[in-house]
Amino acid sequence: MADIRYKQRKSSIVAKVAAVGCASIVLAGCIGFGIASAGGSAQEVDAFGIDAMSAPASDADSTTFAQSASDSSAREATVLVSTAKRDISKGIQAIEEQEEAERRAAEEAARAEEAARVAAAEAAKAEQQAKAAQDSAASALASLPDVDFSVGKEAFIAEWTQRIDAYLAGSPLAGQGVTFATAAWDNGVDPRWSPAISNTESSKGVKCFLPYNAWGWGDRSWSNWEEAINAHVAGLAQGYGYSITYANAAKYCPPNTDHWFNATLGQMQMI
Repeated sequence: MADIRYKQRKSSIVAKVAAVGCASIVLAGCIGFGIASAGGSAQEVDAFGIDAMSAPASDADSTTFAQSASDSSAREATVLVSTAKRDISKGIQAIEEQEEAERRAAEEAARAEEAARVAAAEAAKAEQQAKAAQDSAASALASLPDVDFSVGKEAFIAEWTQRIDAYLAGSPLAGQGVTFATAAWDNGVDPRWSPAISNTESSKGVKCFLPYNAWGWGDRSWSNWEEAINAHVAGLAQGYGYSITYANAAKYCPPNTDHWFNATLGQMQMI
């Protein structure tokens, strides 16, 4: 399409140049005709003796007068034609510059329209993917067994201490089941959530980026596991609520929500 538009624009300019050339020829012809007419009129007036005061006195004077008139007319014609050519050249340049500016503006508008369409399509795709992920998350959460707080504190802590210790066996967090279970009871939080996050973020305390920070939890560090566990479970209760959701995953790990949600939920189902 760009080649076709260029050829069309080139043909248009050629046509305009040809028209201007024809106009130049006509103008030069008119100038010559006017000069010839003026010369003839002068001779006719002279022949009838109407303008005897301006007529030459002799043949020599007549020849000199005619030559002078011819030279003057030729100079005038040259100046007029040269001026016309300069004016025509400027006009052609202005036309070309205007058409080039219009072509560039059209290309910019086309690129902007294309970019807008791409952005709209990407936004629609992202929205659809987010809805699909949330639907999938709701389905996955339905498979996570409920936690029964109605059994009472002692039974609750006993049950979840055993289950969490089994899950953390062999890791740096081994033996901390009772700490997790007690903190979960005290804060009303799913007892599986904090231990599962420790696996997603640090392989259960193997790769802590700060001392005793097994959860990728801000820039915090602690002096021991008991202090760290209690702080993290309390932070979950205050900042996120009872348990994992897709929205909580997006808040906890915005750069990689889907992976974080699926990995953490999968670990919770193992406890």
